[in-house]
Amino acid sequence: MTQRSSWLATMLVCFIGAAAPVAGAQTIDIGAARIVDLTHPYNAETVYWPTSPSRFELTTLADGETPGGWYYSAYSFSTPEHGGTHMDAPKHFFRTGNATDQVPLRQLIGRAVVIDISNQAAKDADYTLSVADILADEAVHGPIPEGAIILLRSGWSARWPDAKTYLGDDKPGDASNLHFPSYSPDAARFLIAERCAKALGVDTASNDPGRSTDFPVHRIMGAANIPGFENLKGLERLPARGATLIALPIKIEGGSGGPVRVVALVPEDTSLQQ
Repeated sequence: MTQRSSWLATMLVCFIGAAAPVAGAQTIDIGAARIVDLTHPYNAETVYWPTSPSRFELTTLADGETPGGWYYSAYSFSTPEHGGTHMDAPKHFFRTGNATDQVPLRQLIGRAVVIDISNQAAKDADYTLSVADILADEAVHGPIPEGAIILLRSGWSARWPDAKTYLGDDKPGDASNLHFPSYSPDAARFLIAERCAKALGVDTASNDPGRSTDFPVHRIMGAANIPGFENLKGLERLPARGATLIALPIKIEGGSGGPVRVVALVPEDTSLQQ
C-alpha cells in the first residue's frame, strides 16, 4: 500500500467514526455552563494578512429618527473572507475540498481539546507544535478523543490588534518576514490521521507558522477536508479537556472561508488546571 493509499484509508476510518454516535459523550447543562467567546470583533483594528487588498468596512445606511417617530439603524459591511476570527474551508487550499457552505455542521460543533505551547512560543516566535508535544499533552491530560476539535494555544491573542507584534511584521503587501507559532506538518498529519481530529484551530493568524512560504498544513487540511479556525482568542479560559466548541461561519455559497463566531461551553465543574 502506498503512503497516499494508507493516508486515504486512515481518513476513511476517521470519517466513518465521525458519523457514528460518540461513546461516552458528555451532556452539558447549557444553563449552568460557562460560555466563553473566542472571537475577536470586526472593526477598524481587525488584523488581516499583509497582502490582503482590503480591510473591514462598515457603512451606515440609516441611523436616526424615522418620519414615523421611531429610531432605526442599518449598516452594510465588507470584508475579505480571511481576516479577523475566521474559518478556512478545505477549498481554501484544495480545489475539490468542501466550500464554506459545504462544511458539515458536525465538523463545526464538538469536543474541544486545548494543547498549550505558550511557554515554548514565548521563547521562540517560530515554534511549531510537534508530535512529541501532542504525546506529552496526552500523558498529562489523557488521550485525545476521536472526532475532537483541536485548539492550539500559543498565547498570541494577547498581542491583538497590534499587527507588528501579532504577525511579526506589519509591512503592507509583504508577507515574507512574518513570525508567529502554529502547527508543524507532522503534528497536523498526526492529529488528523492518528487522532481523527475533525477541525484544527489556533490563536494566531494561520494554521501554518508565520515563516511558512508554501503552507503545507493548509494543504494537508484541505486534502483531508478538514476546516481550520484562525485568530481565536481567550484559549487560556478553556480547560485542556471538557469544553464543547461551536464555530458557525457565515454561510457563503462556494466560499473558501469566512468570518466565524466561535464560542465554547464549559461545564461548571470542569477544572481550568492546564
